[in-house]
Amino acid sequence: MEELAPSSSQRLSPQQRWKELQEKVKSLAQGNELNAWLRKQSAPVEVVLTTVINGAQGAALGALMGVLTRDIRSAFPTPAQGISPEAMASLQQAQALAGGPLVQARNFAVMTGTNSGIACAMRRARGGVDDLQTSVVSAFGSGALFSLVSGVGGPDKFSNAVMTGAFFALIQGGMYQLGKAAQPPPNDLFYVKGRMMLHDLGLQRYEKNFKKGLLTDTTLTLLNDSALQDAKIPPGPRLLILDYVRRNHHELRTA
Repeated sequence: MEELAPSSSQRLSPQQRWKELQEKVKSLAQGNELNAWLRKQSAPVEVVLTTVINGAQGAALGALMGVLTRDIRSAFPTPAQGISPEAMASLQQAQALAGGPLVQARNFAVMTGTNSGIACAMRRARGGVDDLQTSVVSAFGSGALFSLVSGVGGPDKFSNAVMTGAFFALIQGGMYQLGKAAQPPPNDLFYVKGRMMLHDLGLQRYEKNFKKGLLTDTTLTLLNDSALQDAKIPPGPRLLILDYVRRNHHELRTA
């Protein structure tokens, strides 16, 4: 009888199996497989599950913070009779922000769950667009609901919710803009290896020539004297670039 050929998993060495397991764990930790599965669901299902999952993660984080910082509510005085409304509001706000693990778990669950749920709903409704508007609206919603649930502020709950939501939107919108400003222009992503090569050679002043000539990373191993000359790069730098490409041909190849 013929022996059955071993499956691909059986032919893997222990080291390869361990590496494969690590990659799967890493993918799950980053949420790649979960996010891909969620995107295949209907919009209501994705929004609900995204809200629940992120809310649970926020609750775990809040509970941990509550345990680490301990419950300091006992440090606040007991409200006395005849205390002014302003002082009572400040005391309630401090108590809301200084709760124990359960209080912090609730607060963080509301903030993270609401934020992610609104953002998910807006992305689905707008064809996957994730921009400043999505960030600001989701932050406003999470801040407003956090204010209502936690009791932050004075007796006027509606005004406090609006103010807290606006504050959250301002902070998250500012962070979004800062993060966007720190990202390189989209076109620069096609010239990463070329830029590194020019910097290694001390020829970074020719980066503009590469971009004008569309000499992207995928063309580096195809470079020749004629192409570099068309990009208006002088003879000396052309020789250095071609020599660099020859010596680092394998590293410059893109998948």
